[in-house]
Amino acid sequence: MCNFVLFLFLFDALWGWREMTSFESRIVTHGFNWHTSWQGRSGRAYGVVSENLEHFAMGDAELYLIAKGGHVLWVGSTGELVGDPMSRSRFRLALDCADRVFRLLSPGAAAERLSTIWDLEGAAPLTGARAA
Repeated sequence: MCNFVLFLFLFDALWGWREMTSFESRIVTHGFNWHTSWQGRSGRAYGVVSENLEHFAMGDAELYLIAKGGHVLWVGSTGELVGDPMSRSRFRLALDCADRVFRLLSPGAAAERLSTIWDLEGAAPLTGARAA
């Protein structure tokens, strides 16, 4: 594990941050983002990409999933943080406890946002669905 952390440090020192543009969204990545899938309560699979928890910053229209291991602690966007004090409290607690954060690759339509959040609050990672 220590060698991997040293590798990440050296990689950052030598090559630094790079920008990537995809057709779905614009993200700043360090080159080690993991694409994976989580299965919601309904059985629907959601594609997500990992984000750096230490340098986590939310985009305006993105949906995020904050988790500890395979347990979802919070799901939402900046809209929930601004408009819902309870969600804001849960978000702060989730950040204190979390060991990972994911961004949904396709958050869906605004009309589906609340049902997607509900579905993901009971989600679990799909085993064997990771692609680097």
